[in-house]
Amino acid sequence: MARDCQTKSRLPLIKLLSLSPLSLAVLLMAANSDAAELGQHGFADSDGVKIHYVTAGEGPLLVLIHGFPDYWYTWREQIPALAAHFRVVAIDQRGYNKSGQPEGVDAYRMNKLVDDVAAVVSHFGEEKAVVAGHDWGGAVAWSFAMAKPEMLDRLIILNLPHPNGLRRELANNPDQQKASAYARFFQQPGAAKTLTAEGLALWVDDADAREKYIEAFRRSSFEGMLDYYQANFPREPYSEPKTELPRIACPVLMIHGLKDKYLLPGALNETWKWVGQDLTLVTVPDAGHFVQQDAAAFVTKTMATWLTR
Repeated sequence: MARDCQTKSRLPLIKLLSLSPLSLAVLLMAANSDAAELGQHGFADSDGVKIHYVTAGEGPLLVLIHGFPDYWYTWREQIPALAAHFRVVAIDQRGYNKSGQPEGVDAYRMNKLVDDVAAVVSHFGEEKAVVAGHDWGGAVAWSFAMAKPEMLDRLIILNLPHPNGLRRELANNPDQQKASAYARFFQQPGAAKTLTAEGLALWVDDADAREKYIEAFRRSSFEGMLDYYQANFPREPYSEPKTELPRIACPVLMIHGLKDKYLLPGALNETWKWVGQDLTLVTVPDAGHFVQQDAAAFVTKTMATWLTR
């Protein structure tokens, strides 16, 4: 739900030699992800809205959902390793890149976003899937888990606290209120006119990747991007949740970069109250909001190990 800076770490040779075979394979596949085709492109239909995806691998279905400002390519470091065990499907959410861009705030309400994921699962002829989401993709993934538990095998969330935790912090934590100033701005009329593809891609450090992001954002709907905030982000005056949300009925892995400037770690507290199965919480001290890129090798290894244990 926010912008941040991306930093990539490089491990010295002595550490590479000490890694397990699985860890080394993960690193090598991630390192080569830009040099090879990441997967096949296609489209699923979600009640008339086309949802673009890239898919690779065979096996149980694993759907990857990006956030803001991003697109399917955010998972480039994770796709090759995960495709060794799963049929990985990384989607462009509606409004982004090559997916459909319906007009109007109502087209971006959470139930529509959840239905997009369900349409992708059905498109591949599956009854359920593993779902992983970052930022707004994490919000969609949490909501999918509550609305369609029968379609979910396991859940992975990257840098997006449970909705209860975020609402609690917005209501009571001045630091989180300050950190969410960008969201309040995005809820103002005309905010989309202040956005540019180049500005949205500033957080991407890698020059080659940034050019790809600029191209993707030029194809995207800025109005659609901000309709996520218009339709779904809490508004002032903030208050704690008044209705009880369904508990998550499947195992959950959460990975959170602690240097996130926008979604502060205090919102992670008490997540276990809202999860009915086992919860694995992994914090990454030196990663920011885009943890899947800031700590790509570690995140990939953590996801692959948790999913194949």
